[in-house]
Amino acid sequence: MTGGLTHLNAKGEAHIVDIGDKAVTQRRAVAQARINALPATVTAIMGGALKKGDALAVARVAGIMAAKKTSDLIPLCHPIPLTKVSVDIEADGETTILIHATAQTTGQTGVEMEALVAASATALTLYDMAKAIDRAMTITDICVLEKSGGKSGDFTRPSLSEK
Repeated sequence: MTGGLTHLNAKGEAHIVDIGDKAVTQRRAVAQARINALPATVTAIMGGALKKGDALAVARVAGIMAAKKTSDLIPLCHPIPLTKVSVDIEADGETTILIHATAQTTGQTGVEMEALVAASATALTLYDMAKAIDRAMTITDICVLEKSGGKSGDFTRPSLSEK
């Protein structure tokens, strides 16, 4: 291991981590993404008024599907059997949509990447479905909010006011 990075070997070469000796535990992660948009765009997305259809349903399914494909997208992620993936989408004021993606498994490695990929794909899908009315939307604050299970224990992201 080089500098504490688990995906690098002693020579600094990328490799997949051996999880064979890790304990099987319940593992859960929650990630978020935010979309900043015009008030009319947020209203259209949340109210189902887009010409492309029900953006919330399509984006939720995209997030779930993306979580299941994480190891295909992120080269050194293990394919893991997910026991649950959920995606929640809500307006957070007039100009922001907040996405929370939760991934769970019973296994030997965490699900942070699956939750992050789900939140990201959900946000990208909403952007795609609404870009005809607001190309200036931004996707921000993609991060892990919390994780539990495994050797490293639990993690909860401090709020911005606590940093």
